[in-house]
Amino acid sequence: MGQQGIAVTVVVLCGLAAMTQAVAMRMRSQEGRAGKQQRDNPIDKITAAPNLNLNQMAGKWYLLSVASKCPHLLENGFKVESTIISLTPPTTTDGPLLVSTLRKLNQQCWEIQQEYQATQTKGRFLMAHKNERKNIDVVISETDHSSYAILFYQRNGEMSLKLYGRSRKVPDSVADKFEEIAAKQNLGLDYVFQFPDYSFCETSDKDHILVM
Repeated sequence: MGQQGIAVTVVVLCGLAAMTQAVAMRMRSQEGRAGKQQRDNPIDKITAAPNLNLNQMAGKWYLLSVASKCPHLLENGFKVESTIISLTPPTTTDGPLLVSTLRKLNQQCWEIQQEYQATQTKGRFLMAHKNERKNIDVVISETDHSSYAILFYQRNGEMSLKLYGRSRKVPDSVADKFEEIAAKQNLGLDYVFQFPDYSFCETSDKDHILVM
């Protein structure tokens, strides 16, 4: 991977809530992992959105806000780039949720392709890594499918949240709700970063695609 590819991965790691550089591996069963996790695992307390329908989640979402203590964001949050994700629902009951992310680095559009592996808990996913300590748990915590979605990400016990919208703006009530939920995770306004609502990437060329 070239220097630009590594740089994109670092930015995605924090701006999109703790992703990894390595190619994602198939998850071990959730049941097998549970015995190795700490008893008090914060992500276990996060429940998925009621009546979550992954088919209705399909399509384009704009990243609007991120709540995180990621060092990269704390140092560079003032220059985050506009970001779009596209979700493709699983084609089988235990298949992965496919996530394609489009964002810029140095004025160049990049696409990052990922798989969120299904778990035994509806609405909870795993981004698996060959180093189990780098696994990332994901929960779709709230969504109405048509206008907004709030996702939790956890890596090594550290939580981040992201607010997505079907459009570039969401009602103030939704933005306020996101900030309230983040505050309950010790992520007050000092740790909430607003993402631009302009200059979005729509496509990338084949030389600027990362598969993770």
